[in-house]
Amino acid sequence: MTDLVSFRALGTTATVVVTESTSLATAAELLRERLEAVDRACSRFRGDSELTWVNAHAGTVVSVSPLLARAIRVALNAARTSAGCVDPTLGSQLRAAGYDRTFALVRERATWRIAAATPSVGASWKDVRLADEHRTLFVPEGVELDLGATAKALAADDAARAIAASIEAGVLVSLGGDIAVAGPAPVGGWSVRIADDHAALPADGGPIVAITTGGLATSSTSVRRWQTDRGEAHHILEPRTGLPVATPWRTVTVAAATCVEANVASTAALVLGAEAVNRLASARLPARLVRRDGSVVGVAGWPPEESFAA
Repeated sequence: MTDLVSFRALGTTATVVVTESTSLATAAELLRERLEAVDRACSRFRGDSELTWVNAHAGTVVSVSPLLARAIRVALNAARTSAGCVDPTLGSQLRAAGYDRTFALVRERATWRIAAATPSVGASWKDVRLADEHRTLFVPEGVELDLGATAKALAADDAARAIAASIEAGVLVSLGGDIAVAGPAPVGGWSVRIADDHAALPADGGPIVAITTGGLATSSTSVRRWQTDRGEAHHILEPRTGLPVATPWRTVTVAAATCVEANVASTAALVLGAEAVNRLASARLPARLVRRDGSVVGVAGWPPEESFAA
């Protein structure tokens, strides 16, 4: 038996599901508290967030909170393991492309004129310095951090583990389709429907997979899109150009040991393009890649589409 609560947080839908209905209210409250803390620390869209303050002080050494330090460390590690495909220093490029506010507000805007971003010459994620012992941070002048590619997945992982430990039951946390599970899974595993949009209805169809541990993440270029003077844009950027990536994939879903690992792999796959199939196979990460025409490629043991037929 599972029960769930959903609410808006971090610019998306947050859902917590538990195996013990009597613990649902406690689980939901714990998730709300954790996500509010993450938003205050890591949001690029809040004027009062710690990340906004850090970006305003680029070029100087600053002290950061344990929560933000952890989020930045995870983001820098994602850049390293993805060979720069998932880059946390593209904040100014995202703003230049039109993603300068929460997506709900971006979607309300009629159009956007893409401007050239002005990052610091020669600076990259490798130039961001985080000293863990004293939690001091240096961001090069002209560089703006954006943690959107990893902070949500990290929040899902951390929240699922903390809630499971608190209520001593099985937990699934979904943040806009970034999914983490912890504790004992229900019989048969946690059932998750795969779709381009996490808000899709059951009637819209899509394969259903079951997971018992770890995380599952879907990255897509088909949902967070907006109109610009250069045509439609989306939020997955090519780090070398700072512009929305031209990719053969519409959607990529990856299963991994953590939601962070799954999210980094799915986002990197969109940037890597055709090369992603071999990369995911070499990493032994089960993945489902959907081409623009809707055809599907399964990797590393992902079930064939025929197995999902009724």
